[in-house]
Amino acid sequence: MSRNLETLQKQYNSSSKIPMRGGPGGGPRGRNMGAKGKPKNTKQTIARLFSYVKPFVPRLILVVVFMVINTLTALVGGYMLNPIINKISGQPITESAGIMAVYADKVILSFCHSMQDVLISVFNISANTDVLVYLIAGIIIMVSIYLAGLATNYLQHRLMITVTQNTIESIRNDLFHKLEKLPVRYFDGNSTGEVMSRFTNDVDNISMMLDNSLVSLISGSVTLIGTVVFMISTSWILTLVTFAFVPLFLFGGTTIAKKSRKYYSSAQSALGAVNGYIEESVTGQKVVKVFNHEDECCEEFELLNNDMREKQFKAQFFGGIMGPIMGNISQICYGVTVGVGGILMLTTSFTPGALTVFANYSRNFAMPINNISQLMTTVFSALAGAERVFAVMDMPPEEPDCEDAVDMPDMKGYVKMENVYFGYTKEKTILKDITLYAKPGQKIAFVGSTGAGKTTITNLINRFYDIEKGSITIDGVDIKKIKRDVLRSNIAMVLQDTHLFTGTVMENIRYGRPDATDEEVIEAAKTASAHSFIMRLENGYQTELTGDGANLSQGQRQLLNIARAAISKAPILVLDEATSSVDTRTERHIERGMDRIMSTRTTFVIAHRLSTVRNSNAIMVLEAGEIIERGTHDDLLEMKGRYYELYTGKRELA
Repeated sequence: MSRNLETLQKQYNSSSKIPMRGGPGGGPRGRNMGAKGKPKNTKQTIARLFSYVKPFVPRLILVVVFMVINTLTALVGGYMLNPIINKISGQPITESAGIMAVYADKVILSFCHSMQDVLISVFNISANTDVLVYLIAGIIIMVSIYLAGLATNYLQHRLMITVTQNTIESIRNDLFHKLEKLPVRYFDGNSTGEVMSRFTNDVDNISMMLDNSLVSLISGSVTLIGTVVFMISTSWILTLVTFAFVPLFLFGGTTIAKKSRKYYSSAQSALGAVNGYIEESVTGQKVVKVFNHEDECCEEFELLNNDMREKQFKAQFFGGIMGPIMGNISQICYGVTVGVGGILMLTTSFTPGALTVFANYSRNFAMPINNISQLMTTVFSALAGAERVFAVMDMPPEEPDCEDAVDMPDMKGYVKMENVYFGYTKEKTILKDITLYAKPGQKIAFVGSTGAGKTTITNLINRFYDIEKGSITIDGVDIKKIKRDVLRSNIAMVLQDTHLFTGTVMENIRYGRPDATDEEVIEAAKTASAHSFIMRLENGYQTELTGDGANLSQGQRQLLNIARAAISKAPILVLDEATSSVDTRTERHIERGMDRIMSTRTTFVIAHRLSTVRNSNAIMVLEAGEIIERGTHDDLLEMKGRYYELYTGKRELA
């Protein structure tokens, strides 16, 4: 039966707590630790983003300088129309046309004198054609100004792209480094798709804002300020008329922006939920097909997809209507301004050139406001994504090693657990009063029902989680006083779930010990009974593996994982259903090879096939987080307790 939308959102949306699900090797997953969909502190998010941009402030200053020059060239170039139109129309260029028009006229006249002789001699133009010379000179000056603006625009964008990409590189690096430092609990509580959404959608939104929106916001602000200055210098009366529309611009912009911001935040969360569901469905596609859940998957995806569509529609709608609404207000402002300007021409000495220039400035005045208003939707989307990224960066990492933590370069592998209590949540205790002892060369097996706590014990030895009560020591030293990287480098694990990295077969086996020689890698593969099938591959040990070893069978992937553990010199070995994916014949070969490895190591084995633990030095039978029986295979059979029932088939190992 398909799950409803609310259930799906709780499971795949970072804004909700996801239910407890199976963690690594069967242990319970932790709760979701993702960010909320709605930004909580916009100012703080902006400040965090600026901290990444701060190293590039000198370049940003140059960007702003080029923006100012570019804006001035556009404004000055447009203002050149004032004296040119007045000259063509026969209107005398006096201070009534605007003081700046007078200066522009002087510049053009100065240039006319220097080029008039050239025009007369080359084109045989009459010296009396002052208007034509004036027009040509004005056009040349305008073209020169606009070419200068084009050059500064190129430099501005070139520098801004450099700043943006360097900033995004730093954010991605910090995000990835933080993920590597987060505890296993975080990954148990967040889907891969949701985590990947931070690297793709959220970071891309930040990049888009920095690369396009930030430049446009600064450029629009500079253009707006420059336009106001030129408007006032042309006509303060028409400037007041234009300013009368500012409250309308602000009201329309802020009202729509508030709505847009809310929906863009929820749309980002919905997108994360869709990504999480897609990732899980694609990864588990074989399971989906085996159980004929294609229709249910489609129904559930449609629920999430429709939810995202609705939220994206609202976000895009309010973001999209910003432009038309602001544009219509701009057109009304333009019409009123031109009308008042026409009245001024009839009643005062206001010139046609001044009206033409001011009409263009009136349109330019509304354009930056319109552009800034439209860009705010992109900014809100980016800020929502940035907050989700920073939420991951702010997650508490694994607890640092204590100040007196030791290296233990010669760890032997004497493991002791005394009166250990542990629960993945405070509400439920998983392990209760666990006490056991293991020394080098011993093989300790854990058997029991699913959820009894077998995998949890090995997770605690690795310090994937810290215990609540009791103690765990190795060679007499509490594991909390051993440096975490030292502890884990001395424990080799083979989990039921295999994972291979992109690279050659040899590189994947060598992952267990990077300094291993090729000969040692081959020997480890032989020990794990993987050598024969490796040699049958197209390029042997140099065969490239991709997609988590998709070109290999499940059993072959597990053999490579066992070889990876075999090459490690770790004194402690953990096998969590290590041979569950291989046939019984291969399993016997592996057991003989592993016995040679385990002869000098402390080994913990979790197995459902009781035949694989018969030769263990001690077998721990767990039930509901407690060790209810312990002893050798023969001892437990003589006891005729739970292990006897499981071994003889009188009781199912569920």
